[in-house]
Amino acid sequence: MTALRQRKGSKGKDPGPSVQNLKSDCTAEPRERFTTGGFSWWTIVCVMTGSVVGISLGLLCCIYVATLHENDLWFSNIKEVEREISFRTECGLYYSYYKQMLKAPSIQQGLYELIHDNTTESKRTINILQRMNIYQEVFLSILYRILPIQTYLEPIYFYIYTVFALQAVYVIALFITSWLLSDSWLAGALTGVWYILNRVDTTRVEFTISLRENWSIPFFALQVAAITCYLRPQLKPIHQRVVLWLVFISTFCFCLTWQFNQFVLLVQALIIFTLDCLDFLTAEQVVSLYLMQVLSLLLVWLLQFCNSMILGSLVLSFIVSALLIKHFQTGLKTGGFVIRVGKLALHTLLVLTLTFTINYSAKKMLQLKSDEHIFKFIKAKFGFGATRDFDASLYLCEEAFGLLPLDTFERLAGTVLLYPYLCTLSALFILLLLVALSNLSVLFCFLILHPSTNGSGQASREEEERTFRIRPDVAYNLLHTVFFGLLAFSTMRMKYLWTGHMCPFAAFGVCGKEVWSLYLRVLHCNTKTMMRLIRYSVPIVILAFLYYKFWPRLMEEISELREFYDPDTVELMEWIRLKTPKRAVFAGSMQLLAGIKLCTGRVLTNHPHYEDQALRERTRQVYQIYARQSAEEVHKVLCSVGADYIVLEDSICYERRHSRGCRLRDLLDLANGHIMDGPGENEPDLIPATHPRFCEAIKSDMPPYLTLFTRVFKNKTFHVYKLKKLKKKNKAENVL
Repeated sequence: MTALRQRKGSKGKDPGPSVQNLKSDCTAEPRERFTTGGFSWWTIVCVMTGSVVGISLGLLCCIYVATLHENDLWFSNIKEVEREISFRTECGLYYSYYKQMLKAPSIQQGLYELIHDNTTESKRTINILQRMNIYQEVFLSILYRILPIQTYLEPIYFYIYTVFALQAVYVIALFITSWLLSDSWLAGALTGVWYILNRVDTTRVEFTISLRENWSIPFFALQVAAITCYLRPQLKPIHQRVVLWLVFISTFCFCLTWQFNQFVLLVQALIIFTLDCLDFLTAEQVVSLYLMQVLSLLLVWLLQFCNSMILGSLVLSFIVSALLIKHFQTGLKTGGFVIRVGKLALHTLLVLTLTFTINYSAKKMLQLKSDEHIFKFIKAKFGFGATRDFDASLYLCEEAFGLLPLDTFERLAGTVLLYPYLCTLSALFILLLLVALSNLSVLFCFLILHPSTNGSGQASREEEERTFRIRPDVAYNLLHTVFFGLLAFSTMRMKYLWTGHMCPFAAFGVCGKEVWSLYLRVLHCNTKTMMRLIRYSVPIVILAFLYYKFWPRLMEEISELREFYDPDTVELMEWIRLKTPKRAVFAGSMQLLAGIKLCTGRVLTNHPHYEDQALRERTRQVYQIYARQSAEEVHKVLCSVGADYIVLEDSICYERRHSRGCRLRDLLDLANGHIMDGPGENEPDLIPATHPRFCEAIKSDMPPYLTLFTRVFKNKTFHVYKLKKLKKKNKAENVL
């Protein structure tokens, strides 16, 4: 297994849609305002200052994660094969296509080989551009070939630096979101600092560079920033159209770079639906945002050669249903409180019913089974019956797909992010409920917004009304953090969609007017002076505290030097590259095979990209090498997929990382109906296996195994066996 060894040595009126959209309220206006072109000098200075701070924090994050990556692996000094091995699991698979495009004689030939690929899955020719989201690798390889950078920048550095640069884009997008919400660039500064200090929970880019989420989440953050801008009050129609284009482009890039885009967009569509039902958005805004999602998905569908998984996605079915029901169900927002709530309940029921009807029909017509493993996983995860399904169990047993660990909140509290986040969330959520109820009922609106009429004048009532109002962009971001927070709680891997957004939302609470005005009203001291003092002093105090507490830790972290060390895997890759035919077919674990493809270019039987029903079945069959199966049965299965060699890993055969019931051999035993290894209870219908575990028994060199397999390589971690091809029986023998 890989080791990292120590290296020696070392709020007034809402601003308009122009530059004033980013106007800092730290800017509050001196009494004498010098203006030019309609903008005060003070506003221009603040916008320029905020822009410089935002870009600087983005670059700082980029340099920070690049330094960590270099220090952890000593990336600049290790061999090329070691660099490639560091792209673990599916990361290696994705990077292999970038490498393949660069090695192709021409761009056209490289694209042809991807569209007619016969090395990723043996005995099959598949379209990689249709099956996987690798347009980013294609684009980067083309860019590297045409730019004059080959002489001074290696291909692998061009690749990883691009991914690290996207982290700068991510931080800048979060910075803009918090600035738009709070009208203060101090909120953006606090956002960037919080993102960097909570790196463990906001990103894992420095050691999983090629993961699709590292490519896509920065574009998703840009989309959220664009939606926040689009929903700002008093935005002129021409600016709305410009911002909608930004929403479309960022949504398209997000969808193109991650296969899980449909599930993220489904959550976002549910947020828009909720805001529409509660009357926070106009009909034009709702339809426009839905259409941006649909157009992005359809464009990706075309680029992915009509990938049926997109047409069969729940998000498309939901948006079509929501728009259809909205069109035909008129008068939804009329009537009294009870009538409106009843209409909304009926509306929601109709939309959900039509959604599942359309989705079920689409999957039947398209014969779509690519994503059924995800729904099996969700069903088992939420307790709708126990399952022995191998694919669902594989996900259930991975820590990344489990519940969010509680120590996450300890780390977030340690950087003072959790406390303002919870205060902002609780205050605004209560406000959202009150405003939603007031939108549904005129009587409730009067009672809430005008609790006392005796002795109060018109100005007092207007002030009260302003207090209990929530902007559409604030409402969107509030529901965004709630919905994605629930998603993160249920599935830890999705926390990166939530924790990143926590930073601008908490910073908005610290630097914006909405939350402070609510708290100051309770204390009866809601004056402009007090508001200004708190909004500027609190973030500065927090920034000073964070600098004092964490700057030494950051310096210590980036000064810690390690070195990549995995001699067994390096030895295996070198042996495969030098001692086996170039068209040899290898079988083994998905994670290892991805590395074999990247480092040696050999043909695989299976791989980690799991979004194909036939591939999942093949993987389960190949994994019988770790189950209790006879030598003859395993040999037959491996021959059926064209394997020439199998690679057995002791770390899987004798796995101890997972608890009993979640080890790979346990999942295979359960799927095969066999009793699991070791002490512990077994379900009554499981039976003892009639054969020993294949990965153990093959090492005994007993006749059944010796007849069918020959060991050709061995080290402390890996055992490689070559399959012996059996001669076909003649007709007379077949008759007998």
